[in-house]
Amino acid sequence: MDKQLIAAAIKGKRKEKKMRQNEVAVETGLSRNYISDIENGRYMPSVGTLVKIASCLQMDLNTLLMSEIQDVTSVSQEA
Repeated sequence: MDKQLIAAAIKGKRKEKKMRQNEVAVETGLSRNYISDIENGRYMPSVGTLVKIASCLQMDLNTLLMSEIQDVTSVSQEA
């Protein structure tokens, strides 16, 4: 999994829902700093953490993971 693509998908969905990192942190039981680190691509979260974040953002985990596959597919088609 590409942590930059996962990071962008999480951050984009959070902003779309007009949520703050602190709100996501409280709802998931994670620290705000950890949410920030994930969104900035510093850490690749575990599957369990991805499940918590996806649930908080009312986002299907498959959709979150598919963002990476779609990006790889579009790059392959451009080549």
